[in-house]
This record gives sequence, C-alpha cells and structure tokens, in this order.
Amino acid sequence: MSHGDFLVINVMLAGGIAMALTLTCTPLFAKYLVRHRFGQFIRDDLIHHQVKRGKPTMGGTVIIAAGIVGYFGTHAILRLLDRSGMPQVGHSQISLSALLVLFLLAALGLVGFLDDYTKIRKERSLGLTSGQKLIGQSLATVIFALAALLVQDDQGRSPASTAVSFIRDTNLDLAFAGPALGLALFILWSNILIAGASNGVNLTDGLDGLAVGASTMVFGAYTVIGMWQYNQNCEAMPGPNCYPIAAALDLAMVSAALAGACFGFLWWNTSPAQIIMGDTGSLSLGAAMAGLAILTHTQLLLILLGGLFVIVTTSVIIQVISFKTTGKRVFRMTPLHHHFELLGWAEVTIVARFWIIAGIGVAIGLSLFYGQWVANL
Repeated sequence: MSHGDFLVINVMLAGGIAMALTLTCTPLFAKYLVRHRFGQFIRDDLIHHQVKRGKPTMGGTVIIAAGIVGYFGTHAILRLLDRSGMPQVGHSQISLSALLVLFLLAALGLVGFLDDYTKIRKERSLGLTSGQKLIGQSLATVIFALAALLVQDDQGRSPASTAVSFIRDTNLDLAFAGPALGLALFILWSNILIAGASNGVNLTDGLDGLAVGASTMVFGAYTVIGMWQYNQNCEAMPGPNCYPIAAALDLAMVSAALAGACFGFLWWNTSPAQIIMGDTGSLSLGAAMAGLAILTHTQLLLILLGGLFVIVTTSVIIQVISFKTTGKRVFRMTPLHHHFELLGWAEVTIVARFWIIAGIGVAIGLSLFYGQWVANL
C-alpha cells in the first residue's frame, strides 16, 4: 500500500469506529433515558412541536463518547500495528492539537449536559441562564487558548497562532503590540469564535436531524482540509505553498471521528426523531468546529463552511434588533426554521432544503481552500 492509502485508512477507521458506536449505542441510550424519564420539554409557543414533548434528550452524550472513542481507538490500533511491524503511516502518537479539540468537545458537552439536566429537573424548556452558559464557555476557552498558544510540540510549534486566519494565516497579527496583548486578544478572539459556533449550532438544533446533518458536512470538510494540509505540510513539502500546521493528520482523524459519530446519530435523529441530541450535543459540536478552525488556521473560513449556522444565528440577531428598535418582527418566529414552519412548510422539507444550503456553504468553502492553493502554484 502507498503512503496515501494508509492515510485514508487511518481517517476512515476513526470515522468508522465512531459511526458504528452511535449506530449501535444510540437506541440503547434512548431506552435508558426513557426508563429514567429524561425527556425533552418544548416551548409553549411551539404548538406544532408538542408531539416531541418527552422525547429522550441529551443524545449528544453518545456523539461525544463515540467521537472520543473513535479517535483513541484508532490510535490504539495504530500502536498495535507499530508493535507488530506491519507497515503504516507511522502516526500513532496522540497530539496536543487533537486533545485540545476533544477537550472543547467534552467541556462544552458538560455545559450542555448541565443545561439539559436543569430543564428536565425543573420541567421547563429553559435550563441554565445565559450568564451561566457564558461562564462555562469562557472557562473552557481560556484553558484551550492558553494551551494552544503557549504549549509546543516536539518540533517547537504551537498548535495555534496569534495571526487571524482565513484560508491561511493573514497579515493581521493580534500580537502587533507585544506578546502579552497578543495572548489577551487571542483569548478574546477564541471566545468569540467558540461561543459563536457553539451557540450557532445550538440555535439550529430545532428540527429533527437539521443540526446534526449539517454538522456532519462541516466535520467532513475539516477531514478533507486536515488531510490536504498533512499531504502538503512544510516538513515533507517545503516551499511557499506548504502548510505549517501542527498535527494536521491528527486533526483530520478527530474530524473524521466526529463526522462519523454525527452520521451514525443521524440515523436515529432524523424525522421522526427517536432521540434529541440536546444542548449536550449542539454546544459541544459547535465548539469542536471552532477548535478545528483555530488549529487548522482557517478561522474565518468557518463562516462559509458553517454557513447554515451563520444564517440561522443572523436571523435571531435581526429579529432582536428589529423588535427592540421598531417594535416589529421581521420573521414570524426565530430561529429561521420556525419561521418557515409557521408559513406551512413541512418539517422534512425545511430540513432537506437547509441541508442543501449547508452543502452549498461547505462546497464554496472547500473550493476557496483548494483554489487558493492552486492559485499559488
């Protein structure tokens, strides 16, 4: 087998393990939640959603667990191959970059779990306050940002950079006035990215399969990006067009594991959903997307790759600004998918069309990513 063949196998293995776990374990977890009466509570104004009241929630727990097991399980298999002497790509070492993304996944998953549990315990549709969520998000982000910028790997590289990035790092460096200010601005910038992405996925998670289906596409895109950056890394392919990304292959494996976990969960979450991923899933998945954007140095590209989440979040912002300034609503209800529900669109129609929008955003983002590389040849 060629080097590229083993690269694909490693990534597919991570995604396959995670997908198998969510496919098999999600219905078992749903039955456990039903037995213990962990059911979803629905807003009173969403009359057409009252049939979903009592559906098992916190399904994001399975996605998080499957993603983590998919990643570490793949590394365990690679180490066994190392010891057996079988040829493989030789990347069985766990990287700091991957651990940082998984840390965000688990930390924001914990915040979401507390939010979901509070809703169930208090039997209402509102869980943690916005301030409590913000504290949890900020604490996780500060730990992530400090480690990503200050801790170095064996080659003396930090996973993150103080430069604001689009497809690559730009000339806008947050450390323009010194390293101390750069660190502070990087923490602030990371907070904006992580909070924005996690809340964006959270707002989109309102219809069966909508958020998790779109998340699968985004993680799939970051799998492609990580693999490409690894193939064109500056150690193996030095030159002006190479990517100085720490542990790009490992980030691709994390992305593949999360894409596989989301894809397997979608089997049970598609309409009519047998389980809801809740804030446990939506907050964690959004945070992981932002973490991947930061560590692959494609921060602003996430706006395109996660274009659906941006559109849905923007609809809420527009609604709030319009109502507070004019007393009028632009949409019948936000987030945006509820507006189309009130217009009479079927839920499955909205989800399918929103998935198309998500796919277009991913396609545009990947086209720009590859096009920039081709343009610099």
